[in-house]
Amino acid sequence: MSTRSAPPNRDSAKARFPHVSKSDFLKQVRQRIDRQPPPEPEDSIPLRVCVQALVTVGIIATDFAAIDSADALRISFWAVPVSAVGAIWSWRQRRKRNIPVKFCIALAMLVALGLFFTRLWGERNDTRLALATLLIHLQVFHSFDLPRRKDLGYSVVIGLILLGVAATLSQTLTFTPLLLLFFAFALPVLVLDYRSRLGLTSQTFRHLGSDLSLKRLGQVFGVALGLGLVVFLLLPRLPSYQLRSFPVSAPIQLQQQFNPSTILNQGYVQAGRTRSGAGVGGNTSDQGPGELNQEFYYGFNSTINQNLRGTLKPRVVMRVRSQAPGFWRVLAFDRYTGQGWQISRNDETQVQKYERPEWSFRFNLPWLVTLNRTREVIQTYTVVSDLPNLIPVLYEPKELYFPTNQVGMDFEGGLRSPVPLSEGLTYTVVSEVPYRNRTVLQQARSQPPTAIRETYLQLPETIADPIRQITESILARSPKPLTAPYETALYLAQYLKQNFKIQPDLPFFQTNEDLATAFLTTYRGGYPDHFATTLTVMLRSIGIPARLVMGFGSGKFNPFTGFYVVQNTDAHAMTEVYFHKHGWFAFDPIPGHELLPPSIEETSTFGALQQFWKWVAGWLPSPLTGWLNQIFGRIAAGLGWLFGQMVALFSQGWLGLLQGAVWLTGLGFLGWLGWSGWHHWRYRRWLAKLPPVEAIYQQMLVGLAEQGLRKPTTQTPLEHAAQCRQSQPMEQATAIEAISQAYVHWRYGQTMPNLDQLKQWLKVLQRSKRGKKRR
Repeated sequence: MSTRSAPPNRDSAKARFPHVSKSDFLKQVRQRIDRQPPPEPEDSIPLRVCVQALVTVGIIATDFAAIDSADALRISFWAVPVSAVGAIWSWRQRRKRNIPVKFCIALAMLVALGLFFTRLWGERNDTRLALATLLIHLQVFHSFDLPRRKDLGYSVVIGLILLGVAATLSQTLTFTPLLLLFFAFALPVLVLDYRSRLGLTSQTFRHLGSDLSLKRLGQVFGVALGLGLVVFLLLPRLPSYQLRSFPVSAPIQLQQQFNPSTILNQGYVQAGRTRSGAGVGGNTSDQGPGELNQEFYYGFNSTINQNLRGTLKPRVVMRVRSQAPGFWRVLAFDRYTGQGWQISRNDETQVQKYERPEWSFRFNLPWLVTLNRTREVIQTYTVVSDLPNLIPVLYEPKELYFPTNQVGMDFEGGLRSPVPLSEGLTYTVVSEVPYRNRTVLQQARSQPPTAIRETYLQLPETIADPIRQITESILARSPKPLTAPYETALYLAQYLKQNFKIQPDLPFFQTNEDLATAFLTTYRGGYPDHFATTLTVMLRSIGIPARLVMGFGSGKFNPFTGFYVVQNTDAHAMTEVYFHKHGWFAFDPIPGHELLPPSIEETSTFGALQQFWKWVAGWLPSPLTGWLNQIFGRIAAGLGWLFGQMVALFSQGWLGLLQGAVWLTGLGFLGWLGWSGWHHWRYRRWLAKLPPVEAIYQQMLVGLAEQGLRKPTTQTPLEHAAQCRQSQPMEQATAIEAISQAYVHWRYGQTMPNLDQLKQWLKVLQRSKRGKKRR
């Protein structure tokens, strides 16, 4: 038999809660809302105008900065005017509750949130633009409801966040004017906000007074800007990318099947005729004289012809943010043809294809195991001008974050994209870069494995012996025997750099003329890339495995943006030499280049200060520059050592953190002692320069200020003495009165008081101060 609970008795519920009625409840809520005092509105038009200017600059800065690293947002075209309309509406309606407007704002914000989540999925690896767009939407909607000063403060915070996002996106100095403009508006906003908190609201610009005079604001602006630049110059550039969310462009969907052996180079020219995709399948055999394209580097192809003449027209091709400088490697060649190079293993079956998962942009790439100590270096590349479908990286890459779902890698470690690298493309590479330890590399075995010898010792039979004889004759001139392959490669690279010249007017080679032989015997030089070809051929002729590598130099480091600006003219060739169980290391024999390419040992921690010093040193005499370089070098070395020790301590777990904290505390205490001593010395020196009466009076004022009795600048000495009399004991008050009277008579009456008596009164005040400290 089932039982069913009886329904509640509504009459009994009403009896127990007679006040619970839907209409009564809503009426009470409405009455409570009506009884609440309305929010105090902000009536200052200048404050509202300056806040709106801040927000406008933040929106425009984000729009401009997005052009450097992604597609233009073009959001400021509508966001700025709509936000201005909202600010005007908000000021006119500031004394009303505007309930319907608040509901509309809430609905609009929900729509903006939905759009944000939709965009977030497509840009999940770099959410900065999506978040910035959401903030701009919220600010535009929020601008229609800004009655209070607190609401204006929210807008200031949003403008500041937008400026910060723009700073992380910007890669050029076009961001600088907007930063200065934001700072120029921020100063009056701070002053007006403070005046509003004090109840000194100025409804119009005519009521501002002298607090916001252009002269005073200009002085504050100049001082603050100068201090900011000094801090910027001294601020160390620490390694970035502490978080593992890397910038990558939006996913690119492939329209056709990816053939990894295809190289698309628009600039490869032969006999005055442009060829696109000249390297398809590795079957090209272009030879003979021709002209170089002025914009696209000829060396990015599966087959290159070095019998081309011409020069490149400089243009920026990419910007690189990296934890260390380096050679942005593109591809390497293993087969020498006499007047050029080929990638011999370039069939579709020989170039490995890699795919990434749909939920991640990361490709896991194979990399050689080496006995060398390595360091992880992260780089982010932003393409500024169209490039071939070859992916520049810092050798040797282990992770690639790329927008396509497939990439290719050839036997020489070159990465290939299914599509050309178009303007605006962004990708990130994580490389495991080996340290270049000369002592360790000298001990590398001179006999490499058979597979390495068969590929990287190849030379045409007709030139192998003549090149070997020339190479051996050059090595015989070394002041000491060269037994290690590393020392041999170093000597030959330096020899070519010092004894051969770049020949910009080099004639074309004859049909059967060998490039390396003509370089060494006929012309005594050649084009810049011919130096690397000749070094590679010379090393192969004496049994040292080598290959030709193409890529970009580091470019020009911009300390203000933190990017390496790379031009097409930075592209050049180098020689990579193989050391058994240690991998490949590059040598650069081109005159005017460093013999060894930039490495991970070189950092740009104080890059801004270095660039500033180079500019100053250009105006100084050479002896003075050398002496200052030694001084600054020792200081920088000491600071670098100290910084390195602190980083090493903090990376050793909890014990390292504790030791680091102890060291920092000790250093802080020593710094405080030094600062206090220097301040005391300046104070004593300042007193020594004053007349005796004024020195005694100033010492009295300093002592009273330490007790909380600071003399306002608007008070006369006698007024200050009268004020102190109310809070000091009789003896101290008498001393203050006596010293103040003596100072006034001396300063304005030219009467010289009794100095010994004044010193006694000063000792009375000093004894009383010490007594208070002991108590």
